Amino acid sequence: MVDRGSRPNLDVRNALERLNWDDLRLFLTVARYSSLDQSAQQLRLDPTTLGRRVRRLERSLDVSLLERSRKGHRLTPTGEAMLAHLEEVEHQVLDLVESISGEAKRVQGVVRLSVTEAFGNVVIAPALGTLFARHPDLKIELVASTGLLSVSKREADLAVLLSRPSRGRLKVQKLTDYSLQLYATPTYLNKFPKIHTPEDLRQHTLIGYVDDLIYSPRLRYFDEVAPGLSPALTSSSLLAQKQLATADCGIAVLPKFVGDPEPRLRLVLPKAVHITRSFYLAVHEDLFDHARIQVVVEFLQELIANADL
Repeated sequence: MVDRGSRPNLDVRNALERLNWDDLRLFLTVARYSSLDQSAQQLRLDPTTLGRRVRRLERSLDVSLLERSRKGHRLTPTGEAMLAHLEEVEHQVLDLVESISGEAKRVQGVVRLSVTEAFGNVVIAPALGTLFARHPDLKIELVASTGLLSVSKREADLAVLLSRPSRGRLKVQKLTDYSLQLYATPTYLNKFPKIHTPEDLRQHTLIGYVDDLIYSPRLRYFDEVAPGLSPALTSSSLLAQKQLATADCGIAVLPKFVGDPEPRLRLVLPKAVHITRSFYLAVHEDLFDHARIQVVVEFLQELIANADL
């Protein structure tokens, strides 16, 4: 039988007394950004001070939470376990705040959204003002890059993906299909032989992704245009590929939401070449019902419904 009047375990109590709870918040930020400099900028602290605070936390717990690598700071196994516990506490606290303040009246907290570079910059970023007008206490971390963060590993709260994930405790829904076509400038097209069929593209400079840096096989387009086609000018960035095309360098495969608004570009073989891809939205099961997550999901659904993709 448990003696409910007994004192708590002395080691646990002493550990709790030694903890600086603000240091836990700082560790949480470093764990998410994997960089002292970026974390310090986010927290408005000096990187040296931030590093000292994290080391103080490690000493107070007598554990190692982070180890330095060439790519920044990487979590140790103990650090990963600590991160999972802290995120759960963070979500519970935010749920409590939401229930006290009333979800319909006030939604607050941080939501990290991982999206592809072009979709994040061209479609989502310009529309975020609408979301903030509705929920001014919400904070959005839009990670729009050439690689995607993992929702399963809690690197992001939501992610817009190029294919449906098959693993992880995730809620996944298809957001939309989108179209890609060939684009080039009139200046480029007038310099080189006329293009009547996809086979004619073999005489032209093609622009695409660096093959061994492609993070999804769904980004390999040219074999669908004509077998054996490969780009001569490559970049890991889709927006850089667009810039190469607008600089009269060649022909690029671009999403219509990137290529169509650019007045310097023209469609190439619009009837013969039409590629379709899809966006999927993934949310961790533990977060799906949280008010701040739901308002972002609804924002994305509304945005997609009104977008020409």
